[in-house]
Amino acid sequence: MSDLTENSSRTGQRPGVSVILPILNEERFLADAINAILAQKYLGPLEIILALGPSKDKTNEIAADIARSNSQVVFLQNPSGRTAAALNAAIAKARYDIICRIDGHAEISPTYIDHAVDVLQKTGAVNVGGVMAAVGQNAFERAVATAMRSPLGVGAARFHTGGDAGPADTVYLGVFKKDKLEAVGGFDERFTRAQDWELNFRLRAAGGIIWFDPELVVTYRPRPNLRALAKQYFEYGRWRRAVSRSHKGTISFRYLAPPVTVSISVLSIILGASLNPVCYLPFGLYILGNLVGSLVIGKNVKEKITLPAVLATMHFAWGWGFLTSPKNLVSE
Repeated sequence: MSDLTENSSRTGQRPGVSVILPILNEERFLADAINAILAQKYLGPLEIILALGPSKDKTNEIAADIARSNSQVVFLQNPSGRTAAALNAAIAKARYDIICRIDGHAEISPTYIDHAVDVLQKTGAVNVGGVMAAVGQNAFERAVATAMRSPLGVGAARFHTGGDAGPADTVYLGVFKKDKLEAVGGFDERFTRAQDWELNFRLRAAGGIIWFDPELVVTYRPRPNLRALAKQYFEYGRWRRAVSRSHKGTISFRYLAPPVTVSISVLSIILGASLNPVCYLPFGLYILGNLVGSLVIGKNVKEKITLPAVLATMHFAWGWGFLTSPKNLVSE
C-alpha cells in the first residue's frame, strides 16, 4: 500500500492536491482553465497556485480578479517568466503532497484529478498523465489539432495519439508525488523548453514509474497561425536536442525523423538544382506523402487544404531547431 493510500485511509478523506499553473500571456484561455479546475469532482482538499510571469496582456488582472473571488486560488510572482522557475516556485509554496501541473491554456475534465489520484495510488507511479487532446477554435487551429493528434504530425507518442495504459517515457503535464519531485531537485531551470521530458527522465533514472492513462484527457489549445506554430516547433526541436546532450541515449527514431527529413530535403534541392533534376525526387516524395497524408487525415475540405502547410511547418521547424541547436544552449 502506498503512502498516499495509507494517509487517505487513516484520515477518511482524499489526499490534498496542489494544482500549479505557470502563467504568461494567457488572457484568452486563463478563466476557462481555472474554471475547469474549480469544477473538479474531487472530495479532498484542493488549492490552485498561479505563478504569474510578466504578461503583456490582461492575464495578471484576470488572475487577481479570480483570486479575490475564490479562496482556493492564490498567486505568486515569477519575474523571469520562465516555465521551470514558475513551477518550482509553485511547488515550494504548495501545501499538499500531490502536485497537479496544468497550463493556462489547458482544460481538464471534471474527474481528471480524482482519477489521477486513484492511478497514483494503484500503480505506485511518481507521475501520471494522459492525452494532450488538441482542440482548435477556428479553422486553422482545428487543422493544427488534427496534425497534433496524428502520427503524421508528431509521431506515435501515446500522449498525442492515445494508446494503452502503462509505463511511459513521458506524459503530458502530469500529477506528481511532491516528495519524489523534491528528491530529484524539481524542474531544471536551465531548460526553457522540454523541461517536462527532462524531469521525467530524472524521475525514471531515480527508479520512479511514469504512468500513461488514456482516461486522463486534457484539452490543449493549439497556436493560432503558422508563424506561432513554427516558433513553437523550432523551440521544441532545439531544446529536445539539448536534452539529448544532457542525457545520452535518449534519442529515438521519432525524434530523428524531422532533422533527417530536413537534411535530405535540403540536399535534394541543392543537388537537383546543381547536378541533375532527378535529385529532386526525395523532396518530391516528401511533398507527395505530405499531400496524400493530409487528404487522409483531414476531416473536411478546409483541413485537407490547410494541413500540408501545417505538417510541413511542424516537421521542418522542429527539424531545423534540432539541427541548429547550439551546444551551449544549456549552461552548466
